[in-house]
Amino acid sequence: MSNTESVYSSDLAGVVVGETAISDVQGEAGVLSYRGIDINDLVDASFLHVAWLVVFGEWPTGREQSAIKSFMCRHATLTDREQDLLKQVNRELHPMLMLQGMVPLLELPTEATLGRGLDAEQGLCIAAKISSLIAAHYRLGQNKSILEPTPGKLRHENFLTMFHGRAPSREQVRMLDAAQILQMEHSFNAGTFAGRVCASTLAPIQSSISASIGTLFGQLHGGADQAALEMAMAIGSPDKADAYVKDCLANKVKIMGMGHREYRTVDPRAKILKPMAVELCQDEESKNLLATLVAVEEACQREFGAKGKEIWANVEFYKGAVFHSLGIPTHYFTAMFAQARVYGYIAHFLEFRPQNKLIRPRALYNGTPPQSDKSAA
Repeated sequence: MSNTESVYSSDLAGVVVGETAISDVQGEAGVLSYRGIDINDLVDASFLHVAWLVVFGEWPTGREQSAIKSFMCRHATLTDREQDLLKQVNRELHPMLMLQGMVPLLELPTEATLGRGLDAEQGLCIAAKISSLIAAHYRLGQNKSILEPTPGKLRHENFLTMFHGRAPSREQVRMLDAAQILQMEHSFNAGTFAGRVCASTLAPIQSSISASIGTLFGQLHGGADQAALEMAMAIGSPDKADAYVKDCLANKVKIMGMGHREYRTVDPRAKILKPMAVELCQDEESKNLLATLVAVEEACQREFGAKGKEIWANVEFYKGAVFHSLGIPTHYFTAMFAQARVYGYIAHFLEFRPQNKLIRPRALYNGTPPQSDKSAA
């Protein structure tokens, strides 16, 4: 096939590059499902049970529920070597760069114990350790000691305890569970696709996850949550939102967290997360930030509506308000995203590997035409 006959799309928009049974994003309808189950029916389920569903395509049995809880808690403990490596990392390094660098250095199982294959267990071990890496990196930056998970506690109860050094409320754990379930998987997003490209070379799962994390860091992908809340902080109050939006649109400045590449209507995850944010954001600072975000969304809708267009906030827009209320600093927001999305990365690695093909697209050359030796002379 010649270059002129090839399908060309610089951003792969509309180009089908593979098949998946993991999640279905129906952008026109505003519907998201994991393994055929609508996200609305999953958001109140056990976090680890949904993770098992995403990774393996079925609900865990009673024995598997106990096994995965024990496995994740056991592997969440960082080894002495891993702690020593982390202590050498610059305390000011962004958590996403820390994760991208640390993931390939983690000590992983060499034998399978869950009966799901070594790749799966190594991936789940990485997922377990990512939470501990985030908490430990934060505590080291605060000149505090690294804390270990407590057996028997819920996954996010352990994380928030290791992060803050105090036990969270039941409501805080419930909110974090829901927020993380909502961002666990989203089909062929940029981070997932980067991981599939890496996996296609037969690189190991830790390399694939590291590639995905590096891709997630960008503001046009996972970094939008940090950018959106920092935008609200910079605006200061709801009454200033309208002028801010008009100024951004006049100067063609992107408003982070508004609109989504896939959805042509309300992001179903934002529809769930927005009222949760209202429920959780009760202190004055959080209320003001949330009110400012709402005012920005409303101002955007007025401005776009005047031009006959619709725009809605995506999940990143209100997620930051939830994390802020949980005491998570803004520069850790995207690492929290990675903490959840890693289960999607694992699922795609496992789905892709058995039918692996090297991903090698063509490029349309637009440089200087080749010259023969005779013409060059």
